[in-house]
Amino acid sequence: MVKNIAIGTGRRKTSTARVFLRDGSGKIVVNGKDVTEYFNSEEQVRIVHQPLLVTNNENKFDILINVTGGGLKGQASACLHGLSRALLQVDPDCHASLKANGFLTRDSRMVERKKFGQRGARRRFQFSKR
Repeated sequence: MVKNIAIGTGRRKTSTARVFLRDGSGKIVVNGKDVTEYFNSEEQVRIVHQPLLVTNNENKFDILINVTGGGLKGQASACLHGLSRALLQVDPDCHASLKANGFLTRDSRMVERKKFGQRGARRRFQFSKR
């Protein structure tokens, strides 16, 4: 049986990522697929790798991520947040570098809700004076 060293939960917009850290060689699996296979953009793969690069843990852990909700960009940011929190459990000394890069702060920006009597959150129906 494989033992999880640390577990971190990351969120962004409507995406939630559960990150499990295990001893290993640096393999990242997202929803059963390799990270480069799951995230089609090179930028999104780089976003997920950032906490590992900052803390010099590229090839120390195998990472298993379950992510749901939202789009791929939000999911990548949720993975970054969750991975940062999991790394903090393993090594509390890396708090300063993760905090300095803003990886421990949850990005709380959400889509504003649609209001009644309007076409969208802020867009009104066309006004006719006459």
